[in-house]
Amino acid sequence: MFVKVCGLSTPESVREAVDAGADAVGFVLTTSPREVSRDQVRILLPLVPEGVHAVGVFRHEAAADAVAIARAAGLSWVQLHGGRTADDVKTVHDAGMRLIRAVTMGASQDEFADLGEEIFLIDAAVPGSGESWDYASVQAKGLDGREWLLAGGLESGNVAFAAATAGAWGVDVSSGVEASRGVKDLAKIRAFVEAAKA
Repeated sequence: MFVKVCGLSTPESVREAVDAGADAVGFVLTTSPREVSRDQVRILLPLVPEGVHAVGVFRHEAAADAVAIARAAGLSWVQLHGGRTADDVKTVHDAGMRLIRAVTMGASQDEFADLGEEIFLIDAAVPGSGESWDYASVQAKGLDGREWLLAGGLESGNVAFAAATAGAWGVDVSSGVEASRGVKDLAKIRAFVEAAKA
């Protein structure tokens, strides 16, 4: 099970995620309670070992702008939310970067097509709500054979069930490992990664 821990902002949280066995860590470089600056990412990046993906997360930014910000932060992966196109994917790849393309369960069926991104991500219909949802409904989206992450309402107590129910290749968590909005709980990070990996 591929595990991404998102919204990290401190050395302690990055170390905990990596030590627990996370495959990817996310840094939010867009307006959010979890937002970090490019300079903060540059300070945290040396704590991410080779083999663990360090991802810059963007919501409304144009693909070219996201690429420029991610490059300035020293990142080689970007995560783009919203109604993205094949041209957006090409923009990321032409820059020599890799892409996680994120959609919500409420997106149109066209948005679930494979546009050539490295990893696909499906979030709850209301992203960031932290509420669990009908994970089984993902199976109707025809994602067999694709590398995709399940997100939204996940925490250590339900991640194994949710991933199995959805048939997910991997999982992504943010609010489910927080003590309060934007503040990570180190024990919850470890418990989540261990539960997902088990």
